[in-house]
Amino acid sequence: MAKSILQPLLFLCISVVTFLVSYLLASTVQVGTIAEGGLSLIMIVMFLSFFIHWVMFIPSYIFQTEKFYDLTGSLTYITLLSLVIYIKQLAVHSVLDLRTILIFSCIIIWTVRLGSFLFWRVLKDGEDKRFRTILPSFSQLFMTWTLSAAWVFIQSLAALVALTSLEQQPFGIIGSIGLGLWIFGFGFQVIADHQKTQFRANAANEGNFIKEGLWSISRHPNYFGEIALWTGIALMALPVMSGLQYVSLISPLFGFLLIYFVSGVRLLENKANKKWGNDPDYQEYKKNTPVFFPKFSRKRT
Repeated sequence: MAKSILQPLLFLCISVVTFLVSYLLASTVQVGTIAEGGLSLIMIVMFLSFFIHWVMFIPSYIFQTEKFYDLTGSLTYITLLSLVIYIKQLAVHSVLDLRTILIFSCIIIWTVRLGSFLFWRVLKDGEDKRFRTILPSFSQLFMTWTLSAAWVFIQSLAALVALTSLEQQPFGIIGSIGLGLWIFGFGFQVIADHQKTQFRANAANEGNFIKEGLWSISRHPNYFGEIALWTGIALMALPVMSGLQYVSLISPLFGFLLIYFVSGVRLLENKANKKWGNDPDYQEYKKNTPVFFPKFSRKRT
């Protein structure tokens, strides 16, 4: 009885804390950025991210479906960043600078590619298995949608600071390094997703785990690619930051912590251990292949 009462309260508390942390971050980095109607554009984006996800939580719970969960995150990125660009043009009355164009383009390209890929995958599979125990619980599902709203906002925080900053700087060497890292990370993720899709499409691989291609140097190369590309975006944003705006560099770290300990790596590792834990080949694969950061060089025997 106590567990049945405490667990929903815990989920709701996590939701409240998540919102407050996002609000605190927006308040911290907003100085020196574009404001609209007396409210910083960053704060407006934060509120809109939670509003969109909380609205979408309602049909998700009523109809007990998660099929548009990932798609909502992608559309939120597109909507919010497009709003920022539109208001920035109205506010500064000038042609957008190279940094703004590149950061916006990189995020939109990543969003469209990953969002469409995840939406196609959930339609093909019929469900997102992570939600089997989440959907029936009002508080846990609400927490999940709240975390998604925070993910969109905090993951893009460094980019938002750069897009709304009143400071202007040449794109420079740091920006170029960041763009290069984004290209590397994006390519790494796309290739990893493609390799796993092809592996699963082969009926001969039914029930087996992938250890080919990029999956031979990392057990989760797609996630590594995602963190690499967001680190690149943070580097592109870095030159126009000052003071407390540097707090926004938490973006790629937040993404890593969320992927590694909450929504991605931990869940998939547990699932793999249950499925192949007694398989000697899988044990050998785990022994020789890093969980996350790729092992680009191998010892020669």
